[in-house]
Amino acid sequence: MMTFVDSHAHLYLEEFAEDREAVMERVQQAGVSRVYLPHIDSGTTAALLSLETRFPGVVVPMMGLHPCSVNERVEQELQNVEQWLARRRFAAVGEIGLDFHWDLSFKEQQIETFSRQIDWALAYDLPIVIHSRDSTPECLDIVKSKQNGRLRGVFHCFSGTEQEAAEMAELGFYLGIGGVVTFKNSRLPEVLAGVPLSRILLETDAPYLAPVPYRGKRNESAYIPLIAAKIADIKQVSVAQVAEVTSANARALFAL
Repeated sequence: MMTFVDSHAHLYLEEFAEDREAVMERVQQAGVSRVYLPHIDSGTTAALLSLETRFPGVVVPMMGLHPCSVNERVEQELQNVEQWLARRRFAAVGEIGLDFHWDLSFKEQQIETFSRQIDWALAYDLPIVIHSRDSTPECLDIVKSKQNGRLRGVFHCFSGTEQEAAEMAELGFYLGIGGVVTFKNSRLPEVLAGVPLSRILLETDAPYLAPVPYRGKRNESAYIPLIAAKIADIKQVSVAQVAEVTSANARALFAL
């Protein structure tokens, strides 16, 4: 049986509170052997770690401060992240980055927070998982300035240009590809035509951005095969090859 990895899903959120056991059962029925869980802020820490306890080996947590949670409490939030990183091993520092879509009130603090968390990732020899909404050029600039040959990671929910994809690959980073690739008006298929499969990770970002035919509904990790099938179509290879290569990419990046 083909097995897949979901490199980015928030299965610990309230959207799954009513049927989390069934969701996890569907994950395994779909052949998704592992799901990586990005942290958001201190309000999600307990739920994230609780899910790991209930499904050890299937779900694997990250630790980081999401840019949308950078506000007047940023120092307390960063302290929470720093303490957890010192306490135990996580798959990655994430999800971190910049979000200039909703609110620019804390733009400078977002940049500083991203930079500090990259430094922690380097100190602990962990990959980073980057959120870069309406801020990909700025994120790329920061990553370039920090790249010392050891920095590695993934640009989560990639939806950029051919040039940005090339820059990310040159930096040694992966592109996280999710449900958007299945959307009718998405430019991603054209961009991905020039991206080697060796640079791609599958992700859902569940409960957000469900692929067609579930667009607009709650996303689940069990929908990963739909994303893999679209990528197989773009790359003109088998779904089995997409599953094999992207799963190997995830294992190489997260080293777990």
